[in-house]
Formats: sequence, structure tokens, C-alpha cells
Amino acid sequence: MSTIESIIRLRGVEKAFGPKEVLRGIDLDVDTGESLVILGGSGSGKSVLLKHMIRLLRPDTGTVEVDGVDLATLSDRQITNFRRRFGMSFQEGALFDSMTVYENVAFPLRRSTKMSRSEIDARVAECLDMVDLEQAGHKLPSELSGGMRRRVGFARSIALEPKILLFDEPTTGLDPVLTAIIDQVIISLRKQLGSTTVTITHDLNSAFRIADRLAMLHGGQIIEIGPPNAFRASTNPFVQQFLAGSAEGPLHDG
Repeated sequence: MSTIESIIRLRGVEKAFGPKEVLRGIDLDVDTGESLVILGGSGSGKSVLLKHMIRLLRPDTGTVEVDGVDLATLSDRQITNFRRRFGMSFQEGALFDSMTVYENVAFPLRRSTKMSRSEIDARVAECLDMVDLEQAGHKLPSELSGGMRRRVGFARSIALEPKILLFDEPTTGLDPVLTAIIDQVIISLRKQLGSTTVTITHDLNSAFRIADRLAMLHGGQIIEIGPPNAFRASTNPFVQQFLAGSAEGPLHDG
């Protein structure tokens, strides 16, 4: 996909928390319109990497560019506006418990736009329709299943029509059927919006369903990246152990 312009570009990104080195010289390109899935074990730094893409974290060294803009050059006000290019869906949906589904999805529209009530109503309905929850606007998060809460989180993340969607472990804790439903919603949203998507997960079935390319993060570095067939055929022993879900191998050596 080298002929397609990269929308996200990381070069030499390093991040440590105290003595713990989490990212150790990350070079990564996310191509416009693609679905990139980042795999890795627990504590491998997947969420840390994702947060650098939206400047919730700043690298100790290295650069992060989005749409050709170095995020380090933006003021706090500028980065707030710049983040409207992103839709971020956190684990468990991260919904406001005291707000209805409608109010949760309307929240970014009320905060970041001057849309009228009728315009907000129409946009919320459109977003809920995209995730097949058009009848759930009056409900509270506590009345929803885990999968439904995730989908409300998706609806809120697309309210401002972002160019880039970031999904943080979107299927954690869901059974296989709900996981497959969430995967189909992610695929559908990408097609309908024409968005670039970056998803972090440790769920291999989900990863291979939604990915154009997969990247594996281990030891603070991207150790393998490529389309699904090439990724499966990797000769890297760390990748093969991860794919096999085996206790035996280099991932736990030492």
C-alpha cells in the first residue's frame, strides 16, 4: 500500500514511564482509508501507542504526524480542534452513566458545534442508525448489554464525522457472537464513512476479520507488519507463538 499517502506517520517514537521503556523507536505508517490492527500481549504498549496518535501522550523522542501536521507543534487549543478529525472509542464504551443514549451521542455535538436542536436530533438519529440502535435513544447505559454499550460508544465517536476512527479493545469481555457483531459494525462504519481505522486488540479472530494490515507490538517495537496472509506466514517466532496461543516459546523466555 506504499502508493497510498499515509494519514498517520510515527518516526522514532520512544516513551518511558520512569525506568520502564514502553515504546522503543516506533516507526509506523497508517495509510489513508485502511484498517490497521495492532496486536500485542497485555502490557505491550498498544494503548500507549494509540494515545500518541491523538496526543493524549507526548513522545519522549520522535515525531507523530497526522495529515502532515507534527502534533508537537500544536498548542493546547489547536490540538483540541485537531482532535475533531478523530473518533475515539474506549473500552466498555466509556459512556456517561447519568445520560441517556441520545444525550451521550449528542454530547460532542453540543460541546463542539453550533448545531440547532433539530440538527442535533437528526445527527444523533443518523449515528444510532449506523450502529443499529435507532430505537435505543431513550435508554440509560445501565439498561444496555455490553455489546450495545460498545455500539453507543461507536455512535458517539462518529458524531463529528471524523476522518480517523481509533478503537481500543472494542471486543474485550464479549462472547464470540457479540464480538462478530461488533466487528461487522466496525467494517460497516468504515465503509459508510470512508474513514481510516486503527484498532488495538488481542482477539485474533476479530483482528483478522477487520484488518487490511496487522502489526505486532513486542518489546516496545513493531516486530511484524503486513496483510493478513503475510502476517500468518511470518517466520518470526514471537508472532507464531502469539498466533498459536502457546505457552511454549520466546514470549515468556527469561
